Order: sequence, then structure tokens, then C-alpha cells
Amino acid sequence: MEKFPKVAVPFLIAIVLAVIFISKSTITIDSGKAGVLYKTFANGVVTDAPPLGEGFHFIAPWNSVILYEVRQQEVFEKMQVLSSNGLEIKLEASAWYKPKYADLGKLHQEKGKNYLARIIQPAIRSAARSVVGRYTPEQLYSSKRDVIQKEIFDETKKIVERQYVDLEEILVRDVTLPSTIKDAIERKLKQEQESLEYEFRLTKATKEAERQKIDAEGKAAANKILSASLTDKILQEKGIQATLELSKSPNSKVIVVGSAKDGLPIILGK
Repeated sequence: MEKFPKVAVPFLIAIVLAVIFISKSTITIDSGKAGVLYKTFANGVVTDAPPLGEGFHFIAPWNSVILYEVRQQEVFEKMQVLSSNGLEIKLEASAWYKPKYADLGKLHQEKGKNYLARIIQPAIRSAARSVVGRYTPEQLYSSKRDVIQKEIFDETKKIVERQYVDLEEILVRDVTLPSTIKDAIERKLKQEQESLEYEFRLTKATKEAERQKIDAEGKAAANKILSASLTDKILQEKGIQATLELSKSPNSKVIVVGSAKDGLPIILGK
């Protein structure tokens, strides 16, 4: 019994060392993440090989792994920028981004894990100031929202495309103007809408008057042609035909032929 502890101590020490060695030599990477391998005795960050993907990995115990999120991420930005005429505009935007998987080692070596604050956010702010400065508050408030969003995205993408980051989209969520400017723009837009509505009604009334004039001229011309073509003989023939048709009706009547001044029959109802 006295010898058992002496034999067991080295064995227990070996087990502890083995557990420590194994724990330091393995890593499990969760889904949506990747690992940058840092070799302590071999030039540091590995940049000439792909990062470690999801799952279980063996590494040397003296090396380490830095984990990065490689799924799409979103950052929100609230900025105060100036319009083309120097008015302060509040802009809210969000960006969808993710690191370039194959260049994760270079991103870590050159920019670090805080690449969002070092690259993406400054790029968005710079692009937003540049783009918004080209437009007036009226353009920002009304029809230029989609154009501005695309221009901010294009300019930001140019800045970050060589920084080992993929920029997927920028969404302009809100543009806030000073209240006095906003009210003035709304009044102006309302007046323009009323003016357009008045012009539409005026144009419609003018076209209707022209239509009625053309219709009246057509009827007058038709009546003139008809009057010129009618003779006494034709009128008598039409009158006789109408009388014959009336005589066929079941209603009681008395027809006196040739009694009218123009020679047409006289119809007397019962």
C-alpha cells in the first residue's frame, strides 16, 4: 500500500500532461466560422493556405487559432452629412458584408479582427458624405433615394474591394431633413401636384370642347346634306310608308287618305 502512491503519481502526472497536450492540440470550429492558424515558431500567421473550416482539427500545442465569423453580417450607421447647398442631413444606412474566406489570413495579418471599425465603417461614412454632397435636399427627399443608395454602395465597394472584404449591399433606411426644409419641400410638392391636376383638368376640358365642336359641325353638315337631298315626292313616299306601317298595328285608328295639305294621309286615333 505504501508503494502504490509512488507508482501512481507518475502515472497520474502522465495522464494530466496527456490531457493538457490533447486539449492544446485540438480545436472544434463551429458553423459559420473559420480559423486563422498562427504558428509560433514558423513565421506567425499562415497566409498561403486556406483557413481552417468547420469541424474538428489537430494543431501543434504551441500554435493557436483565431476564429472569424464568415457568414453575412450587418452593420448599422447613423451619420450627419451635408447636402450640396450645405444643409445638414441625417442619414441612416446599413451594410451587409463578410470577410473573403480565402484571404482570411491576410485580413487578420494586415487589419485584425477589428476590421469592421478599421475598414467598413470609415468607407461607408466617406462614401455617404461624397454622394449626399452632390444632391439638394429636395432630391434627397423625393426621387433620388434609390440612386443615392446605389452610388453609396458603388463608392464603398471600390474602397473595400482590395481590403479582403466582400460588400454585398448597402441599404439607405432613412433620410431626415431639418423640419423647416422638410415642411417647405412638402408645401412645394403639394403646389406642384395641384398645378399638375389643374393642367390635367384644363386639358381634358379643352379636348372635350373640341370634341363637341367637331361633333356639332359633323351633325350640321349631315343635316345640310340631308335637307338638300329631300324633295316633296320623297317626303310623300316616306309618309305613305310610315302610314302603312302604322295601319298594321293592333290599335284602333281612322286613316283618311289624301286629306292633308301635302297629300299625306291623316291618322285619327279612336
